[in-house]
Amino acid sequence: MSNRNVVITGLGFVTSIGNSKAQVLGSLQKSISGIELYGHFDVPNCPVKCMGTIKGFKIETTDPEDWEYPSEYSIRRDVLRGFSPHCLFAYCAMKQAIADSKLTDEEISNPYTGMYTASAGSTSTLYNNMQKLDKAGVMRVSPMGVVSSVVGTLSFNLVSCFKIKGASCGFASACASSSHAMGFAYDEIASGRQKRMFVVGGEDGDYRTILPFAGMRALSVSHDPKKASRPYDKHRDGFVGTGGAVVAVLEDEEVARARGAKIYARFSGWGQGSDGYNVAIPHPQGDGLALAIQNAFSSTGISSGEIDYINSHATSTQIGDIAELRAIAKTFGESPRAAISSTKSLTGHGLSLAGVMESAFCALAIDEGFMPESANIEELDEAAKPFNILREVKFEAPKKVMSLSSGFGGANTALIFEKA
Repeated sequence: MSNRNVVITGLGFVTSIGNSKAQVLGSLQKSISGIELYGHFDVPNCPVKCMGTIKGFKIETTDPEDWEYPSEYSIRRDVLRGFSPHCLFAYCAMKQAIADSKLTDEEISNPYTGMYTASAGSTSTLYNNMQKLDKAGVMRVSPMGVVSSVVGTLSFNLVSCFKIKGASCGFASACASSSHAMGFAYDEIASGRQKRMFVVGGEDGDYRTILPFAGMRALSVSHDPKKASRPYDKHRDGFVGTGGAVVAVLEDEEVARARGAKIYARFSGWGQGSDGYNVAIPHPQGDGLALAIQNAFSSTGISSGEIDYINSHATSTQIGDIAELRAIAKTFGESPRAAISSTKSLTGHGLSLAGVMESAFCALAIDEGFMPESANIEELDEAAKPFNILREVKFEAPKKVMSLSSGFGGANTALIFEKA
């Protein structure tokens, strides 16, 4: 391990709170929510009504050539044929991130530039292909049916489309997926194996992606978009799903400075840990997450007292929000100084997309000098009262921040970023 410094030099967004860096920044600073009543949930026997919706895209048809998306993006027909909806979102976010980082074609396509992706695949695309197989026969299935639907679809499509030559892999650890992608991309650069990495997270965020969680009693059944996603509120009743895509460009700091790149933040390091407890429920004392936080501190040499802001994983579930606070108490102390908020109160929960999306929010917070609030809290949960939960935006620059993510099976990550 050569311990190269790693920095974030480019960002791209297709999210419920905006489809550009400027829109996302404005939404975070003004606490503008992307959560709405979602028409496709207005069906019999469906108690779920709200979702973090993606605006400016029409992707309901099963034929990608009929999709409508912002006119500034031009996508060849042969490329589009292999896409699921979240691949389209990610393509647009990639274009933004490339422009933002000012990378040339040669800097993108070479053996020292790689890409790590995270998605759960496309449930709807898989469903549509299986329906065709059952009704029309095996040989009538689209030749792109596999590569457009299975878990690795994001990696397959973007690596080929953008001619990535370096390290590439798709990660699947549920809601920790893109945080794992961030962490292992950091390792590639810190070790000297790669000079830069694109980290991409994407989710369709549609009817068939989100509603299966209702069977777990994990989704909010609130009919009020202003109250549906409210981490740390005493009366929270589950998460609100969302889709979209976010791209972060990570680079060796020396390489980035040599080419005059804008640097949003330094990625100081990370840690991970597992609960080893339950397939779907977090450890009630947050053991695995506490281990991830401790490992992040050990790997960076940064102490808990230096962290100014924590972007928490809190999804607005009764069990998960409190388990995470217990992990924070174990590692930061019972009444930590660090400000805490969950931006899922504005965006909804992006599932495998969440980690890179919230890492990008942390980079914006460091670069722009603010800390976003945990919105929609009417009555703070008693268990959250010892903590510094932000209930309004704080326009004060955090120097060091932590982003936390947790997924099914007890997968946990803690990422640390700081002012470069």
